Amino acid sequence: MAELTFKGVTKRFGAVTAVDGVSMDIASGEFVSLVGASGCGKTTTLRIIAGFEEPDRGTVAVNGQIVGGGGHNVPPEKRQVGIVLQEGALFPHQTVEQNVAYGLPREPQREERVKEVLRLVGMDELRSRLPHELSGGQHQRVAVARALAPRPKLLLLDEPFSNLDPRLREQVRRDVLRILRESAVSAIFVTHDQEEALFM
Repeated sequence: MAELTFKGVTKRFGAVTAVDGVSMDIASGEFVSLVGASGCGKTTTLRIIAGFEEPDRGTVAVNGQIVGGGGHNVPPEKRQVGIVLQEGALFPHQTVEQNVAYGLPREPQREERVKEVLRLVGMDELRSRLPHELSGGQHQRVAVARALAPRPKLLLLDEPFSNLDPRLREQVRRDVLRILRESAVSAIFVTHDQEEALFM
C-alpha cells in the first residue's frame, strides 16, 4: 500500500492555478524530491498533504485513508504527517526537550520517545538548551526530531536547508538523510535547487 496517494489534485487561488491535476504515489520508506522554481506550487502541494489547504479537485490519502478532497477533510494533527519548515519554527521560550515533546500526548512513554528521537538526531546532550543557544544546523535537527516524535507515516520537508550557509548546509543535508534512513519514514523534500534534490 502507498504511504501517500495524491490523485488528480488541483488547487486554485482566485485566477491562479497553483497545483494542476497532480497525481503521485509514495511507497513506504520512499524518499521523493519535488524540484521547481519559486511559485510553481511545491509548497502548496505540501500544504495540501499536511491539511493546511483543501484541494479544489482530487483526493489525498495517507496510509490508505482519504484525508483530503472528495468530501473528506481530516485536520492536520490527525493525518500522521510531520512537517519541517524552512526556518524550523521552534518555540523560542521552550528548551530543545520541550520543543520535541510538544506534539506528543501526555503518557508514560512520552519522555522515552523524546530521548529516543534526540539520540537519533544527535541532540541528546543539548536537551536543556533554548533555541537561541543553538547553531542553524542544530536548530534544524531539533525541528526534524519534533516532526518525527509522533511517529508520522510521512514527513514533509519544505526547503529546510535554504537558511543555512553553504558549508553547514552540506553537513546538515547528510545528517538529515541519515536520520530519515534510520527512521525508515516516507518523505517528500521540496527544493528549488536541482543539485540538492539529487544529493537527497
